[in-house]
Amino acid sequence: MDGTVENDSLILRSDEDGVAVLTLNAPKSINALSEAMMAALSDTLDAIAEDRSVKAVVLRSGGKHFCAGHNLKEMTERRADADGGFQYFQDLFAKCSAMMLRVVRLPQPVIAEVKGIATAAGCQLVASCDLAVASEDATFATSGVNIGLFCSTPMVALSRNVPRKWAMEMLLLGEFLPAARVAEMGLVNRVVPLDEVEDAAMEMARSIASKAPAAVKIGKRAFYEQAEMPLEEAYAFAGRTMAENMMARDTEAGIGAFIRKDPMPDWTGE
Repeated sequence: MDGTVENDSLILRSDEDGVAVLTLNAPKSINALSEAMMAALSDTLDAIAEDRSVKAVVLRSGGKHFCAGHNLKEMTERRADADGGFQYFQDLFAKCSAMMLRVVRLPQPVIAEVKGIATAAGCQLVASCDLAVASEDATFATSGVNIGLFCSTPMVALSRNVPRKWAMEMLLLGEFLPAARVAEMGLVNRVVPLDEVEDAAMEMARSIASKAPAAVKIGKRAFYEQAEMPLEEAYAFAGRTMAENMMARDTEAGIGAFIRKDPMPDWTGE
């Protein structure tokens, strides 16, 4: 698929060279994760999951900033509900968690391309992506504690990306941290000048897209599954996974080409 697809204009999609570029397109709200934004991104991810032409995904933002987290104005309106909004809030956070899980479970790797601020659920979205490239001006925070709302769901993704003491520092202090600092913590992979961030993310995505799709799909799934297992169980699972990977046609062809010192074959995805 080539060209650009709009999902209610909140998510812009452009495909090139096996890379799907998704743009959060609500700059006036700092790309807040409104109900509509989460639904649009979820629908787009579901479509990509079934699209074999897509080998990698870049998630970027329109405007100057990546994402300010949940839409607090939209949430506050529901305090007028009979239960004060409790059921709505539960459903909203469940929808957000399901969207984050879509990113993790997507067969294709997802690269967050971050500029400006990524705060609260926006920071969670970065942490949920497989890789992240940030501009030097980018800042990150789980700042809900500053307004009385601890970032409990962002905590799940954050605590699986950075050491506990650093995660707790972000969650308890609510401070905005520069890209260089969060790179040291392990939340982002690379920090580049603002005018280079798009190229850096695309370079990474194209590199992934050049690999055997079956191996990448198997590897991404296995990475997250083994991370939750005890050590012995993880090794047993990883061994079975590698045996399954060895049965792929692309793997047989790639190993054969390597042994013969031939160029790598055109991957079939099988």
